[in-house]
Amino acid sequence: MEDLKAKLLDLLESDIEFRYAVAGKLGILELLKRLDAIESLQAKILDEIKSLRENQEKLWRNQEKLWQNQNKLWEEVKNLREGQERLWENQERLWRGQEKLWEEVKELRKTQNITATILHRLTITIEEESLDVIKHRLKSELGLDIALNRIFIDDREIDIYGATHDICIIGEATVRLGLGLIDELEEKIDFIKRRKPELLRPKLIKVIYTDYAIPSALEEAKRRKIWVLKWSGDLTPMTIIEQ
Repeated sequence: MEDLKAKLLDLLESDIEFRYAVAGKLGILELLKRLDAIESLQAKILDEIKSLRENQEKLWRNQEKLWQNQNKLWEEVKNLREGQERLWENQERLWRGQEKLWEEVKELRKTQNITATILHRLTITIEEESLDVIKHRLKSELGLDIALNRIFIDDREIDIYGATHDICIIGEATVRLGLGLIDELEEKIDFIKRRKPELLRPKLIKVIYTDYAIPSALEEAKRRKIWVLKWSGDLTPMTIIEQ
């Protein structure tokens, strides 16, 4: 009897058809089927819950990544704003520096204009002075009454020019005499020979009137027979050149 009970219980546990047959006999077949359906549905629900939890965990992980990325973006925005502020500060410094430069340029222009005005007045003065002094020297020492003037030939300026009978005077006036002006005077004389030979005479006096002359320029002027003088006297001797 005990063996039969054990066998029946084992069949009920392992054989679903037998279990349903017994349940049918006992009138609980429908209840068992519903319980089995509920159990199956419950298992599906548990699987769904598990899947939902897994998905929820993925969502939380993704949300965490999004928060991290958002924090990084805010850091980037903060860095960009700080960089922009530094750029504005640098631009402001550049504007201030530029304004200072413009002020310096204005001051330099004022100084340049003043210097140019002084130099212009000084140049005009020394040119006028040279014409008066040289004319007086020629008349008192050579007995030559020559009208001296500044002339232009093809936009080339000659500070000192005068001619009478068989002699002419060609020269320059400058505050400071260097070697360059000596070459310039010789070049202007050659230019007159080519373009206006009628202004020349058989005799020529080359002259430079100056306030100051460097020693090397005086040596070169003397070698080229150029008369260099200032209001107080001669720096090189007057020479009449036969052409």
